[in-house]
Amino acid sequence: MSYSVNGNGFDEEPAAGPCLRTFLRSLGHYGVKKGCDAGDCGACTVWLDGSPVHSCITPAFRAEGREVTTIEGLGSPGHLHPMQRQFRDAPGFQCGFCTAGMIMTSATFTEAQKADLPRALKGNLCRCTGYRGIEDAVKGVVGVETAAPGRAVGTSVGAPAANDVVTGRAEFTMDTRIEGMLHLKVLHSPHAHARIVSIDKSAALALPGVHRVYTWEDVPRRRFTTAIHTDHLVDPDDTFILDRTVRFVGQRVVAVLADTPGAAEEGCRKVDVEYEVLPAVFDPELAMAEGAPQIHGAEDPFVRDPVRNILLEIHSHIGDVEAGFAEADVVHEGTYSSPRVQHAHLETHGSIAWMEDGRLNVRTSSQSPSIAKVKLTYLFALRPDQVRVFCKRVGGGFGGKQEVISEDLAALATLDTGRPVCFEYTREEEFTTASPRHPMVLTVRLGAKADGTLTAVRVRNVSNTGAYGNHGGETLFAGSAAVMVYRCPNKQYDAYSVYTNTVPSGALRGYGMTQPAFAVESAMHELAIALHMDPLELRRRNIVRPGDPLVAMHDGPDDVVFTEDGLAKCIDLVDRALARTADEPSPGPGWLVGTGSASSLRETAPPTEHISEAWVTLGDDLMYELAVGTVEFGEGTSTAHVQIAANQLGTTPSRIRLVQSDTDRTGFDTGAFASAGLFVSGNAVLKAANAVRDRILEFAAAHTGVHLVMCSMADDGVVCGDRRVSLAELVALARARGIRFTAARKAYGSPRSVVSNTQGFRIAVHRVTGEIRILYSVQATDAAVLINPAQVRGQVEGGVAQGIGFTLTENYHVDENGAMVNPNFRNYRIPAYADVPGTEVLLVSSGDSVGPMRAKGMAECCINPVAPALANALHDATGVRYRSLPLTPERIYSRLGESQSVQTA
Repeated sequence: MSYSVNGNGFDEEPAAGPCLRTFLRSLGHYGVKKGCDAGDCGACTVWLDGSPVHSCITPAFRAEGREVTTIEGLGSPGHLHPMQRQFRDAPGFQCGFCTAGMIMTSATFTEAQKADLPRALKGNLCRCTGYRGIEDAVKGVVGVETAAPGRAVGTSVGAPAANDVVTGRAEFTMDTRIEGMLHLKVLHSPHAHARIVSIDKSAALALPGVHRVYTWEDVPRRRFTTAIHTDHLVDPDDTFILDRTVRFVGQRVVAVLADTPGAAEEGCRKVDVEYEVLPAVFDPELAMAEGAPQIHGAEDPFVRDPVRNILLEIHSHIGDVEAGFAEADVVHEGTYSSPRVQHAHLETHGSIAWMEDGRLNVRTSSQSPSIAKVKLTYLFALRPDQVRVFCKRVGGGFGGKQEVISEDLAALATLDTGRPVCFEYTREEEFTTASPRHPMVLTVRLGAKADGTLTAVRVRNVSNTGAYGNHGGETLFAGSAAVMVYRCPNKQYDAYSVYTNTVPSGALRGYGMTQPAFAVESAMHELAIALHMDPLELRRRNIVRPGDPLVAMHDGPDDVVFTEDGLAKCIDLVDRALARTADEPSPGPGWLVGTGSASSLRETAPPTEHISEAWVTLGDDLMYELAVGTVEFGEGTSTAHVQIAANQLGTTPSRIRLVQSDTDRTGFDTGAFASAGLFVSGNAVLKAANAVRDRILEFAAAHTGVHLVMCSMADDGVVCGDRRVSLAELVALARARGIRFTAARKAYGSPRSVVSNTQGFRIAVHRVTGEIRILYSVQATDAAVLINPAQVRGQVEGGVAQGIGFTLTENYHVDENGAMVNPNFRNYRIPAYADVPGTEVLLVSSGDSVGPMRAKGMAECCINPVAPALANALHDATGVRYRSLPLTPERIYSRLGESQSVQTA
C-alpha cells in the first residue's frame, strides 16, 4: 500500500486493524496524540488531503493514496505555519497535549468558522486553558512579551518549550520507541468486593507473544500508599501492587506482559479467575453503621476503626458552639453533597521502564518523579543509586498524577524480564480506576446576630475515600479551610474519611477544599437571605482580617503570614464588577436571571513538609543551566522559574537552559502540586540564582579592583564602575583558577502565605428546560506580585472552566454494583469551548507573600469558589436552593415548580 505523510511517499503494509493514529505514531509522528480512542477529544487530528480528521477513528487503510499531514509537516521551529505562530504568541496552550490537534483543526478555518468558534471547535477538547487562550490564538491576538535583561519578572514571556509544543516536537511520556519493548495490560475486577480463590494463567501463557502473567503471588508483599507526599506517614499503607482481595470494580487483578498491546489484552481475556464474592457497601454513612461489611480488616494497621470502616476522623472545636447558637438571632442548617469528579487530563497515566547499566530507568507521567523513585526503591528493595525516574513534558495533571499507579507494574516487569516495558492507561481505565475527587456530604449549621455577626459555625464532613486511603486523611484536614474564611468565636469541625467499595478517591485541583467551599459558601448565601442582607455584605462583615488568627481546627500557633486584607479587596472588586454589568439584557422570554458570588481562602503550600532543591551553573557556553526537579504539566512553573533566574542574573530568559524533573540530573523536589511548584521551588530557584550572581559579582569585583557595591550584572557581562567585563573573560579566568560559578540551594514550604479568591456570576436559567447560560463570569484573586501576568490569567480562566464542568456538566454515574457506567468523554462531558464563557480576571496586587519575588501560586485555589457562586446565582434566579451537584438541566427543571416566586425575566 502506498502512503504519503508530510510530503514523503513510501510503501507500507499496516498491521491488520490499526487506526491512522496508531499507524502514524508507529512511524515516529508523535505529534499525533492519543487522548480518547473514540473521536471525542481531537488530540489526534491530522489532515487527509487538507481536511482535518480524527485519526483515532480513521482506519489506516483509508489514507492509502492520499496526502496525510501531521503537525510536524505543518511547520518547523524555524519556519512556523501562521497558526502555529499564533498559538505560540497568544499563548494558546498550557500543558500542550491538545495543541497539535487544535492547530491542525484551526489552521483550516474560514473566516465564517472563526466567527463561530463554538461550532468550529466542537470536536477539540482542552482541559487546561478554559479556551480563552485558544480563542486568542485563532483570532491572532498576541499576549507574549519580550523581556529586557534583568526585567523578566512581571513580563508575559512565552514558555521555554513553546516552539516545540506548537510544532509537535515536545516529547510527552509515550512519545518514544525502545527496541524490544514489551507491553503490559491489566485485567480488572468485575466485583466490588471479592476474595480471589484461584487464578489459571495457562491459557494466557499459551498465546503467541505473551511472556508473563503476574498475580498477587508474583509481586513483593509490601504495603504502601499510592499517594505522593514527602511525609508518607500522612497516608495509610493499605495497598499492595496486586492483592488477593479486591475492594472495588476495576481493581487490578492480573497484569499480562506481551509483545504487543493486542496480545496483552487477549492474554487478559484468557486468564481464568475464580472469585468468592463478598458483601459490599457503597455509601459512607452505611459503611459506618453497625453491621456494615468490613472493607479493611483489623490486620490492616493503618485503619482508625476497621469495624466502622473509618480511615480517619477529626473532632475539633474552639469556643462553645452550643452557646453560640443560643445567642444567635438566626440559625441556618443545610446538607450539601458533591460527587466524584475525574481529572480528565488528556494524557492518560503511563510509564516506560528499562534497564541501563544495571539500573532501573522509569520514564513516567507523574507530578513527582522524586517521590515516585522513593516508592519504587522501597517496593523492590533497591538502593537509591539503582533507580532513575524522570518526566518529559506531562499532558495535564490537576492532582491526578500525584499518585504512583503505573510506575510499579512497569518496574516490576522490567526487573523481572530485563526488557523495556510500556504500561499505558486507556481512557476507560482513567475513568474507572484512577483516583477522582472525593465525594463529600457536608452538613453546615450557622448562627448569626441580626446585624450579620456570626456567633457559631458547625460543619460535619463525611468524605468517601473509596476502597483505599490515598489522600483520604489530607483532604479531610484541608477541608477545614472552608471554616477558616470567617471570624467566629465558636467553631466545630467533625469530619470522617470512610472506606467504601468504590474507586479510591485522590487529589484533584482544590484538594479537599472545593467540596467544603461549595457547602459553606452556599450556606452563607442562605444565611444572608434569612437575615435580609446582601450576601457580599455578610461576607465582608465576617471575613478574617490581618491580625485575626486563621482558626480552623485549633487555636494554636501556625506558620502562615497574613498581613494584608486581600479577601476584602477581592469581594469589593467582584461587587463592583457585578454592579457594572447589571443592566446587560437577558436572553429573552422564558429566562430567569440571577447573580451569585462566593469566596475562598487557602494557604500557598500544604501543611506537610514540602522541599525543593535548585541548581544554577554558568556554563562554558555562557548559558546559565537551571536544574530543578519540578515537572511541567501546564501550570507554567518552567516559565516562572526561568523568569526568576533571568531576573536575578540580569539576563534574558533565552540565556537560561532548563533541566527539570529527572532524579539523575536534578535535586530532590517533593512535586508540583498545591501550587508549591511556584511557591517552594520558585524560592529554591531564587536562592540559587542569587548565590551564583553574588559569586560572579564578587569575582568580578576582585578582578577589577572595584568595590562590590559598584558591580552589577549586565546580560552577558558585569559592569564594575565604568568598566564592563564580559562573562566569557570571567569564566576563562575562573576556570584557570579552578573556580566554577555554580550553586545549589533548598527551599521549604514554610512559612506560608494566604491566597484569596472571590467569584461572581450572572446567569440565565430557562424555566422550561432548566438550561443554564452564563451571561457574565468574573473572578478576583489576590495574586500578590505577578511573575507572568498572562500565565496567571490563564490559570484562573482554566480553573474557572474546570469548576464550571464540576458544577454543571460532569457526572460520574455509578450503578448499583459500584461500577462507573459512562467511562468516556462523550458521556462524562467535560466542558467544550461552547460551554465556557470568558471570565474577567481581576488581580489584587499585594506584598502579602513570602513566595519568590513575593508571588503566590494561583493554579490550585481558583476553582474553589466556582460551584457555590453558580449555585447561589441559580437560587437568586429561581428562588429554589439546589444543594447537590451537578446542576444538570433535568435536576433543575424537576424542582422549578417548587418556588412561587419565580418570575420570567
